[in-house]
Amino acid sequence: MKNLVIVESPTKAKTIAKFLGNDFKITSSYGHVRDLPTKKLGVKTEADFEPEYVVSKDKKPIVDSLKKMTKGAEIIYFATDEDREGEAISWHLLKLLESGKTKLPYQRIAFHEITKSAVMEALKHPREIDKNLVDAQQARRILDRLVGYKLSPFLWKKVAKGLSAGRVQSVAVRLIVEKEMEIKNFKTEEYWSLKAILKTNRGEELTASLIKIDNKKLDKLELKDEKTIEAILKNLEGAEYLVAKIEKKETIKNQPAPFTTSTLQQEAHNKLGFSARQTMYLAQGLYEGVKIGKEQTGLITYMRTDSLNLSASFVAAARAYIKEEVGEKYLPEKPHYYKTKSKGAQEAHEAIRPTDVLATPEKIKDYLDDKQYKLYNLIWSRAVASQMKAARTENTGADIAAKQYIFHATGNVIKFPGWLKVYGSGKENELPALQKNEKLTLQKLEPKQNFTEPPARYNDASLVKKLEELGIGRPSTYAPIISTIQERNYIKRESGRFIPQDIAFVVTDLLKEHFPEIVDYQFTAEMEEGLDEVAEGKKKWVPLLRDFYGPFEKNLEKKYMEIKKADVMEPEETNEICEKCGAPMIVRTSRFGKFLACSAFPKCRNTKQMAGDNNAPRGGSNGASGESPKQEPEMTDIKCEKCGEPMLIRQGRFGKFLACSGFPKCKNTKPLDQDTGIGCPQCGKGKIVAKKTKSRKTFYACDQYPKCKFALWARPTGEKCPKCGSLMINGGKGGEVCSNKECGNGE
Repeated sequence: MKNLVIVESPTKAKTIAKFLGNDFKITSSYGHVRDLPTKKLGVKTEADFEPEYVVSKDKKPIVDSLKKMTKGAEIIYFATDEDREGEAISWHLLKLLESGKTKLPYQRIAFHEITKSAVMEALKHPREIDKNLVDAQQARRILDRLVGYKLSPFLWKKVAKGLSAGRVQSVAVRLIVEKEMEIKNFKTEEYWSLKAILKTNRGEELTASLIKIDNKKLDKLELKDEKTIEAILKNLEGAEYLVAKIEKKETIKNQPAPFTTSTLQQEAHNKLGFSARQTMYLAQGLYEGVKIGKEQTGLITYMRTDSLNLSASFVAAARAYIKEEVGEKYLPEKPHYYKTKSKGAQEAHEAIRPTDVLATPEKIKDYLDDKQYKLYNLIWSRAVASQMKAARTENTGADIAAKQYIFHATGNVIKFPGWLKVYGSGKENELPALQKNEKLTLQKLEPKQNFTEPPARYNDASLVKKLEELGIGRPSTYAPIISTIQERNYIKRESGRFIPQDIAFVVTDLLKEHFPEIVDYQFTAEMEEGLDEVAEGKKKWVPLLRDFYGPFEKNLEKKYMEIKKADVMEPEETNEICEKCGAPMIVRTSRFGKFLACSAFPKCRNTKQMAGDNNAPRGGSNGASGESPKQEPEMTDIKCEKCGEPMLIRQGRFGKFLACSGFPKCKNTKPLDQDTGIGCPQCGKGKIVAKKTKSRKTFYACDQYPKCKFALWARPTGEKCPKCGSLMINGGKGGEVCSNKECGNGE
């Protein structure tokens, strides 16, 4: 074997394999091969933030296999994606595969689409690994680790166990919380509108809305009540309706730009109802390759981008397609070029587009599933439309006078559909041909009572748009941000909208008051810009981290001393009495929501779910997710050990489990061990996770099994027994007992 090509995905490897001859062997690293450790900080803050990278157990066989392959290779090509994450994967591979002082004979190649021409062109122009991109990825990873590992334990101690904080996730939670506060503080106002249904003497009908009284334009809320409307209706009795003015105006509707990651996620949500995560998962598959006939074919360019550039070859192909298949009248004289507006645009790839304009959605529909087809159709249509002529519409407005009142009617006609022929559908609402002073016959007047509505909650599209506007996050981070705050119970998704949970308000208020920089929009955006400058070689990553971490660590130490849990989580009083000891019950808040707890704690540890609340307290019987069994499967970062595809979290009759996304080709499944967030008291290294026996009975055990065989039949609460120091467990009816049977505390 002369040449070894290493990519990060087995699907990508299959697609590339058909382009290269017998002199090449293509293999996959199955994503990142090493990372920061999971059970400790893994960053030497006192030594210029030196990271401690480790190879996880499931990656060791892959690394060993790659090492064997490199020994017989003349050249090793690292062909991971050309962004910070892909560059870092290549760099980690290089560090692991180099043995001792021997330098690995490597070349770095990258391409934005998985096509033969792109791969062969990349082989002609190899380069070194871009250390600036690697440093930017490392800086982000370390920065997020420092915030998460330092601030999360603080929240555990001062707010509730199991909480997490993150440099970007906490800002996203703040946005959702503040939107909810806007909604709660919104005061509804009543207002009325009035429409006139009119007819011409030719029998044509039109609708006009009241817009002026005594030549004064009406504000939206000016017609405040029914009494006002009734006075107008009475005054209009017997009125003559005449066309007072007609205006016609041609409007040019320019073609849309091709998709970036952000606009694709927004449009896929608005038009197809896809979540940001679902969109990226589907796009990843289209990029890496789909089996078309007997061949694996990459259908779109790289889907993590904030660039609006299109290659000259694609523009030429799109123009030829438009001329031949759509019509020459739809082809502009010159190609359209778009300027990227994103302030922090980095790794200037192309926009998201089809790799072959002739692979129309209809031609390849039979090879795609329904969702793949819908997303591909969206991407293909938008890219082609971006190279078409603008649409032209004629808008008509007519003022209709009746006494001192002016009603207004509007209509539009598409004069030339332009790009709407391919992407979108232009709607027409043509007005009858009216003449000035023409008399119209009133059919009826339609008064309507209205109420002002509060602002809408964020959904995938609007939250991604807001994050992009603020300069927070980058193309690769939008979907993970949303997934993270949802999985950690800060928000729940209801009818496609994000609703903050009780704990989100508590944590946001705490961070705003005591760690303002963590949730400050401008500070977070400036940090993103700093990371961009590292990627561009304009700034060093260690000083960037030092400037942040010094003040952050000092403030954290201060807040540990200043803040008391009772000040943050002040309980609410209730009239309910504890059935175990007779003390009043109070409302407390956990990361799963509000619950009732005995005020006599720790003497009485009785807790129970609040009436009408779907969120259980710690150890509650219904869990804490409140998710429907019919929910879409959730994509994870866990790779299938059999085929390398991502594992999905699916819902079965016995609960959630992990299943390979490559089904039905790969039918691998395995249990989903649920982390309780409680450390193992026996080995001190592992965490207690919920597991199932073969008979589906739940038990709780150390995740270091078989090295550590600590196990419990009841869920631990995280508290330690005041008598013997053993873990306390749920003892039924919301109470707690010591897990040490010899102790007997709580029984």
